[in-house]
This record gives sequence, C-alpha cells and structure tokens, in this order.
Amino acid sequence: MEPLQLKQAFKNIFGAEPILVKSPGRINIIGEHTDYNGGLVMPAAINKAVYVAIAEREDNEIHLFSESYQEKHIGNIKDVKKSEKSWANYILGVVDGFLKRDFALTGFNLYIYGDVPLGAGLSSSAAIECATAYALAHIHQINIPKKDLALIAQKAEHEFSGVNCGIMDQFASVFGKEDYAMMLDCQTLEYEYIPLKLEGYKLLLFNTNVKHSLSDSAYNKRRSQCEQGVSWIKAYHPSVACLRDATEEMLLAYVKPKDDKVYSKCSYVVAEIDRVKKAASALKSGNLTKLGQLMFETHDGLSKAYEVSCKELDFLVDQVRALDEVLGARMMGGGFGGCTINIVEEEKIDQLISKISAAYLREFNLSPSAYVVETGNGSQAIATTVLTNITTL
Repeated sequence: MEPLQLKQAFKNIFGAEPILVKSPGRINIIGEHTDYNGGLVMPAAINKAVYVAIAEREDNEIHLFSESYQEKHIGNIKDVKKSEKSWANYILGVVDGFLKRDFALTGFNLYIYGDVPLGAGLSSSAAIECATAYALAHIHQINIPKKDLALIAQKAEHEFSGVNCGIMDQFASVFGKEDYAMMLDCQTLEYEYIPLKLEGYKLLLFNTNVKHSLSDSAYNKRRSQCEQGVSWIKAYHPSVACLRDATEEMLLAYVKPKDDKVYSKCSYVVAEIDRVKKAASALKSGNLTKLGQLMFETHDGLSKAYEVSCKELDFLVDQVRALDEVLGARMMGGGFGGCTINIVEEEKIDQLISKISAAYLREFNLSPSAYVVETGNGSQAIATTVLTNITTL
C-alpha cells in the first residue's frame, strides 16, 4: 500500500485527511529473558513496521479500522474498556494509559496496517502500541518524553492484553536507530547505541511457523523460578533486588543447594547478562566472529539450561552451526516457536534459504519462512513521499 493509497483508504472510511505515523518491529541481537530480571538486552529496530493513519474527531468516539483483520471497532474516550478484538486492545490500552496520566484526549479515527510478520517474535504488538502512543501525542500536541511513550505502551500490554512483558520491545520500537543496536539496562532504562556494522553480512530470520502451547505457562514459570532464586539470595544479601545484582558465586552458595532447576535458570540469566556486555565490546571492535560465537552460546543456554527452545528451533540452529557462511545463530524471543536469528554472508543467503528450507521440510513436513531484515529508525511521523513499498499484512 502506497502512501496515497493509505490516505485514500482512510478518507474512504472516515472522510478526513490523516497524518501518518510509523513504529518498527524489533529484533534482539542478544540478551534473551534478561529484561524481566533487570538485566541487559541488545535490541534493534527493523525496517518492518506498523503504520497508523489518524485524525481527530469532533466528538468523543473512537473509531478504529484494522487493514489486516478488515474489522472495525467503535468505542468512546469517556468509557475506554477492553474489546473482544485482540488487535483493538493494543490501541485501547494506550488510550487508557494517556487518560490515566490526565492527558486530555478527544475522539479520533485510526486506520492501522503493517508489514511486521505476525507471530514471528518481531514484536508487532509493541509496534502497534508505540505507533498509537506517538500518533496520539502528535495529534493532541502532547509534550511527553519518548521514554514515557514506551512505558505507556508497555503498561497497555500488561493491562489490556494480559502479557506481563518487559520494557525491551517498546523501548526498541520508540528509540531504534538505523545502523545501530542499543544496549539497554532494563533496571535503570539507561541505554547506549552500539554500531551494528555488518559489512558483507546480513541478518536472516528463519521462522519455524510453529508456536507450542507451552510458551505462556513456561514463561510464567521461568519468571517465578528467577524470583525464587533472588529471594533465596536476598536472605543473605538484602541489596540483591533482581538477578542483575546476583553473581554466579551467590547462586552456587544459596540457590544450587536448594533447587538445581532453579539454579540452572538463574545461572543462565547471569551468564547471559555478561554475554551482552561481551557482545557490545565485540561490535565496537568490529568482531562479528566473536558476536556469532556468543549467539551460539546463548542458544545453547536457552535450549539446555533455561529450557525454552523446541525441536524446530534447535534443528534450525544445528543446521547452520558448522557452516562457514553463518557466523552465529540462536533462537530469538520467548521460545517454543518463532524465529532464529542468523548472521549470514550476504552472497550465500539465497543458497542457504533453499538448503535450510528443504531440510526443514523433510524433517517436519512444514516450510519455514525466511526474512532478511535491516536496522531501522524508531517511532516517527512520516511524510507521504517517504512511505514507499509497503506490503499490508
């Protein structure tokens, strides 16, 4: 959908001239399951995004339209409540967040679409929330720090979608910067842009196209196990508020003797936080080989110690582990499905996709999807002359 088509689609439904806003999906280079433990992560915004066309109304009604679902939702700014339509809740939760901060909002019309693949672990939900937050601030001329936009978006996911996510996805969607990843401290929200120079290489995602039902219950259990480990340490070290503050020595002394499974989960997190620091150093010195090694280590930890991988993810990583054209690979996201992220020699990408797709089909009687992604900028209003080559979901 080209920009003029988007504007025309909005006019056809709402009869008004909109402004356009975009907010990207994200990848996570390294630092998985560390965000809710107060740790470090290294996300990057990507060149796939959610796009919002929005205009104020003269009444208090909220009129939403989803291009991907071909559905409408109508509500009222004076009575914002959850919808049975899951896509609408990402938007309504953001509206609720603005109102709870005592920002004055009018009714509005909003048209949403995007090219972030759904169910691939690229945080399409955070992109919707952040695009909505940026758009509402823009049309109502609300002067609000970008960090607060990310926090409003995160709270929307907690309260209207029921997902107790960390801050990484929303933060990356708002603050992303082309040609950079960011090392984000999830405890303090301090961040540093890290150059992501991939000369001769590209980031390739393989989507397993599966999502095992265990994912939600396992996620909650992992959080509980991490919190249990912290509580055992805290009895001896009161200053330890989360696993970010813990050391392997503490885990060995106070957690391992009580519960080996809790220990293995906590130990993975502490090691992963350290890997993020090493990855930042590797990127700053241009050492992609070292970054790749760290990514393989992360996958092995997620699979064996943290136990959030699955046979499909493990298969995709194992298939590329010994290939010279692949510097590193790992599962990305919550686990039990979704994508692997790979650093692949650019000239070998097409050949690799064919090879891995054929092997995956033989093994699982299912075809994986493959996406080459590049870094992109965070939430922004966009001129109609800039928005080009967009494919709707």
